[in-house]
Amino acid sequence: MTQRTNEISPLNIEEIPSPSYVIVEEKLRQNLKTISHVKAEAGVNIILALKGFAMWKVFPIIKEYGFLHATASSYNEARLAFENFGTPVHTYCPAYSDVDFELIAQMSSHLTFNSLSQFYRFADIARKINPKISLGLRVNPEYSEVKTILYNPCAPGSRLGITAETLLKEGLPKEVEGLHFHSLCESSSFALENTLASFEKLFSPFLSQIKWVNMGGGHLMTRKDYDRTHLITLLKNFKKRYPHLEIILEPGAAFVWETGYLIATVLDIVDNHGIKTAMLDVSFTAHMPDCLEMPYKPIILGATDEKADMPTYRMGGNSCLAGDFLGNWSFDHELSIGEKIIFNDMIHYTMVKTTMFNGVRHPHIGMWTKEGKFELFRTFEYEDYKNRMC
Repeated sequence: MTQRTNEISPLNIEEIPSPSYVIVEEKLRQNLKTISHVKAEAGVNIILALKGFAMWKVFPIIKEYGFLHATASSYNEARLAFENFGTPVHTYCPAYSDVDFELIAQMSSHLTFNSLSQFYRFADIARKINPKISLGLRVNPEYSEVKTILYNPCAPGSRLGITAETLLKEGLPKEVEGLHFHSLCESSSFALENTLASFEKLFSPFLSQIKWVNMGGGHLMTRKDYDRTHLITLLKNFKKRYPHLEIILEPGAAFVWETGYLIATVLDIVDNHGIKTAMLDVSFTAHMPDCLEMPYKPIILGATDEKADMPTYRMGGNSCLAGDFLGNWSFDHELSIGEKIIFNDMIHYTMVKTTMFNGVRHPHIGMWTKEGKFELFRTFEYEDYKNRMC
């Protein structure tokens, strides 16, 4: 995973309860301006993927910049997007269920199927419920530069997307209006360029028969070193080759890349054979799971990578899982109980993946407004934990 950038926090920490996820409004608005510029210059449609970020309290801000649609991968995401954006949703599910398919179809403008068997099972139902719906298929471009297998949808034997071999053998159903591929994860425009080359090589026989191509997510266009000029040129050139196609991108992380923090507090210091662990009021497994899954080491503001001549600590989570820790970070002082720890870039793929494992307290959620004030959106209490059980 891409290394995060260290920076000085604009927050007044004393105003913020611990633990808390805090999105910074000014940073969010800057990302929205950047993505809006790419959208306008390239002449493509860019929509928010809820799987990476679903803080609906800030959806009104996102809508201010002309982003009026979202993409969903489940009934719950589709409903959240439909209710808060007020527009039909672009929906893709790895497998649809009879339980909620009709509800999903009612809320969707675009509906993508992961397999031909799912298409033939549900396509007629979708069109009967929603005659205006545009149907698509997810395809596998069989190329990805994502190194971590857990996040690579083009790994050998992948369950995600139809291969060109299958589609050439079975044929493209005439009702299909779009193809969808997704093979990026916090990737560069050059990774997209290579993916597009494979996609066109494999699926060009079908491109004259469809109306749109969804290039999925993972386009990290708000990262400081991302080559947005190259992305815009790449998309424009694709449009020149296929002027009849609408191009859709659906990043999640790019909308909120480096827009906020997870605020934590040191509860204890544990020393075991010279290894010091700062025990925090947050959990990696419950609140920052990507750090363990990818894995990656997040930036802590005011800390550096381990240095021999500086006080050094692991960060320990507050669950009972033995592996709920990460390290090491060095500080210019000895940490003390009650001190605040600020993890940078903790807005995307954090809140959407959190659990209440072990009953540990879930972080508050709030925003540092452009007026320089903390606005608390949500506090989690015992009833939130209890009501997940029965």
